[in-house]
Amino acid sequence: MTIQEVISLIREKDIKMVDFKMVDINGQYRHVTIPAENFSEDTMKSGIGFDASNYGYAVVEKSDMVFIPDPDTAVIDPFCTIPTLSMTGNAMIIDSPENRPLPQYPRNIVLAAEQYMKDSGIADTMLILPEFEFYLFDQVGWEVSGKNIGVTVDAKQSYWNSASEGLGVVVPKQKNYHIAKPFDISYECRSEMVMHMLDAGIEINYHHPEVAASGQFEIEPQLGVMSRMADATMMIKYIIHNTALKYGKSATFMPKPIYGEAGSGMHVHMLLFKDGVPVFSDDNGYSHLSETAHYFMGGLLKHIASLCALTNPSTNSFKRLVPGFEAPVTVGYATSNRSAVIRIPAYAKSPDKRRFELRNPDATCNPYFCYAAILMAGLDGVKNKIDPHANGWGPYDVNLYHLPEEEKAKLKGLPTSLDEALNALEADHDYLTAGGVFPEELLKNFIKTKREECRAMSQIPHPAEFDKYYNL
Repeated sequence: MTIQEVISLIREKDIKMVDFKMVDINGQYRHVTIPAENFSEDTMKSGIGFDASNYGYAVVEKSDMVFIPDPDTAVIDPFCTIPTLSMTGNAMIIDSPENRPLPQYPRNIVLAAEQYMKDSGIADTMLILPEFEFYLFDQVGWEVSGKNIGVTVDAKQSYWNSASEGLGVVVPKQKNYHIAKPFDISYECRSEMVMHMLDAGIEINYHHPEVAASGQFEIEPQLGVMSRMADATMMIKYIIHNTALKYGKSATFMPKPIYGEAGSGMHVHMLLFKDGVPVFSDDNGYSHLSETAHYFMGGLLKHIASLCALTNPSTNSFKRLVPGFEAPVTVGYATSNRSAVIRIPAYAKSPDKRRFELRNPDATCNPYFCYAAILMAGLDGVKNKIDPHANGWGPYDVNLYHLPEEEKAKLKGLPTSLDEALNALEADHDYLTAGGVFPEELLKNFIKTKREECRAMSQIPHPAEFDKYYNL
């Protein structure tokens, strides 16, 4: 949309408020709202002032920045009673005579990564498809204090309610996958989520119940340009959270909210194009993938430990990345194999759909950092011709969980904690700073912030420790 089209939309829909959604370092929305009557072309040029230090960015420059809305992201917010138009955009440094992009701002980083890809000559477009897995709870509460450390959750259809659910509509443990009504009690809620996504211009493939009986589900969008999909990821999470609340439920993207149930990931499918031609397709290659595609996978696998700090940036992330729940824990690639970090879907048969998915990410990530880092790692693999097969990373066309123990011992695994992933990022990040895409200062600040988070988490007694050690 142009600025004039936005102004016309405001008049046509009798919009009363214009909401500017910005992104902090953790990948969470923050916002500033102005009355619609104050919105003008000058707003789009001059922007809205904000303090970047309050968003987690340790900027070298003065922390006062301006947010410049992107008119192409304008959408009517369905969760506001007062008619509200919502936009996201970019953060700029206030310089004279012209403002310049704040290098640390997530949206600027993903745009810089796309430009780096174009300048490399390898490709001009990256399409991605993230799969959104999440839980819907009917009740949740937690407390972390000296007196009480604990959490309670409930999902009405869960197996643990079999004795109290008056109509017997409960799902056995780990048996929720694609289950239909009457057991699928959140169907209307998810359908409304999808309708809001479609209204926001986000095309959706499908939604369905996932494996965990305690309220796990998935919504999958269609392939989209990486930078636009980063914006869409923020909006999809916003829609899921707000629609859930409308139905009296609470949504969470925590990778492992329930002990003993399946974790929630955000598998990211990817493919490259150059001048409209698919870069990853080759009829004669393994699983019909080109040499460039294999080098791209090689880059991802080489840098996977440091990538985890950005794709799985919570301590809870590593409670999902354990064997036994279809979680990808082995550094390798294969076709139709969910136990490897990279899976090549056999159903993607046409040249313009041939791709692979990185299975370790989860939705606690900042999507702009996550997607940009994935692209940078892959491009590094192409530039340096990192062959995944020559490096012993596959293809693993067997179920890796069923290998003999001596064979499993030879396999390389993902980091087992956020601390370990941060160590890897500290040691291996040159591929991210190439071309100035990820500022060194941002990575240092990110590592410092996350280390403090890990330290704080490690000092909190866990309820399970009472079970294990209280009476020793």
